Amino acid sequence: MNYLRKLPAIFSRNAFVLLCWGIWLGLHGSNLILSVNLSLVPMFAAALVIFCAMIGCIFTVNHYADQLAELLDEPFGTLLLTLSVAIIEVSLMLVVIFEGDKNPSMLRDTVYATLMIMLNGMIGLSLVAGGWRHFEQTFNLRGAMSFLHLIVPLVLILLVMPNSTLSTGGPTLSPVQEIFMGGLCILVYVLFLVMQTTRHKALFVHQHVDNEHLYISVPPQHSSSYKRRIAIAGAALGLVVAIVPVVLLAEYLGDVINHGIEVLHAPVDLAALIIASLVLAPEGLSAYRAATANHMQKAMNICLGSALSTIALTVPCMLLVAGLQNIDLNLGVIGGSSTLLYATLLTTLITLSSERTTMLQGNVHLMIFLSYLFFIFYP
Repeated sequence: MNYLRKLPAIFSRNAFVLLCWGIWLGLHGSNLILSVNLSLVPMFAAALVIFCAMIGCIFTVNHYADQLAELLDEPFGTLLLTLSVAIIEVSLMLVVIFEGDKNPSMLRDTVYATLMIMLNGMIGLSLVAGGWRHFEQTFNLRGAMSFLHLIVPLVLILLVMPNSTLSTGGPTLSPVQEIFMGGLCILVYVLFLVMQTTRHKALFVHQHVDNEHLYISVPPQHSSSYKRRIAIAGAALGLVVAIVPVVLLAEYLGDVINHGIEVLHAPVDLAALIIASLVLAPEGLSAYRAATANHMQKAMNICLGSALSTIALTVPCMLLVAGLQNIDLNLGVIGGSSTLLYATLLTTLITLSSERTTMLQGNVHLMIFLSYLFFIFYP
């Protein structure tokens, strides 16, 4: 009887998942290619429906990841969310890069957009929202710096160094370099995950005492190990079922993005911003909610973990595929984007150099993010 009472809530929670599956079955069954078989207005109307359905589905992914977070404790919950998002991100970029016109700059532009959104947009919004409500907030300094300790060198190696390599011309790497750097980055990231979830797990859980608040990580109490295993299995199954239709619909959305940018003569960076926004929406909302609930440690884990998973997992996966397929990818950030990238890394380092955050720090991050948005349309 209890299960029957939960059916309406389960159905409403998974409505977007069912919608995504229905859309994919309809498109796949009719062999419809949106960018070819439809005129401009119907194509973008269909694309808007697909985009909204995928957004809802990704929020469902976030819901199941949060369930697993409560059952498995931190940092496993945020780790599962970032890995789920990385799967979706890789799927979207594989389609956009290797289908249609084979845009060689899409990887770089999407990764750059992800860094701008998470390290400036979401960290800035979280600090402003949290500072407005709680004045000052604290987090585990060593854990945050552990993220940044990997983010900074990987960003410089993967997004700056290709401008200076001699094996190829332009901001690219040779296939051998792509395979080597891809494998090396994945290895380093796996080692980081092992340390994050085992020996140094305490660095990513806030345990700090001050005059007003006591922050102690307390594992949730479960009624029985059997019920817990059932709940974990159910949440994991829901996570997988919600991710798959997003991955399948990536091909159709990628067709529309490529065709729309070409037809409308829109900035190429806009496509990267759309992809990054779609993928990062649930993580951004989770970070905002955590900050307003005075859980700045979780907000930092989400923002920094997402940026790290993109640069240490998404990029290497794409490099391995490009190296094996002998496809050139433009990786080096050029022009004014490099200045914004350096400013982002430096500002993030300064922000994380103290355990206390305020609205002032958030305003600086938002200033850089708004500059990024402005220069997309006025480069």
